[in-house]
Amino acid sequence: MIRVLIADDQSLVRAGFTALLDARDDIEVVGEASDGAEAVDLARKLRPDVILMDIRMPGLDGLEATRQIAGDPELAGVRIVILSLISPSMTRRLVAEFASRAKAPHPAAELDAITQREREVMALVADGLTNVEIAHKLYMSPATVRTHVSHAMTKLGVRDRAQLVVLAYETGLVRPNWLA
Repeated sequence: MIRVLIADDQSLVRAGFTALLDARDDIEVVGEASDGAEAVDLARKLRPDVILMDIRMPGLDGLEATRQIAGDPELAGVRIVILSLISPSMTRRLVAEFASRAKAPHPAAELDAITQREREVMALVADGLTNVEIAHKLYMSPATVRTHVSHAMTKLGVRDRAQLVVLAYETGLVRPNWLA
């Protein structure tokens, strides 16, 4: 039996996950948290196998709650699955948090598939800029930025902006500020 804790500030989201997971014979929802502090508290009390964690929550956010849970030796066996639509600013925060733990970039030969302009746009996506911000910075329309992002994603075989950001860091196209 897999014991699951759901952490999300939206009660409808928690109820939806609970209904879906409770329908399974091999999964038990052992608790629900409406913010990060409650998630940390319930993780310590209930010792779930898995936590479904929303990043954006009031008070202690999911990222800080994840950091606290992952840093607690008594919770070493708990696995956390991050659930969120990641905004550009949150993408920047996630990358800053975990980039120092990443392995050294591998050769960027796969970036040969995209144009120099697509690389520029990809780097700015990885920096967490929105299409409008990229358009302003590169003196182009947001529609042109969307086209460059779409072409880069297609050529590189990634399905979304988050994967594009990961690839930008993995290939060394961009590096965290403190490593530059």
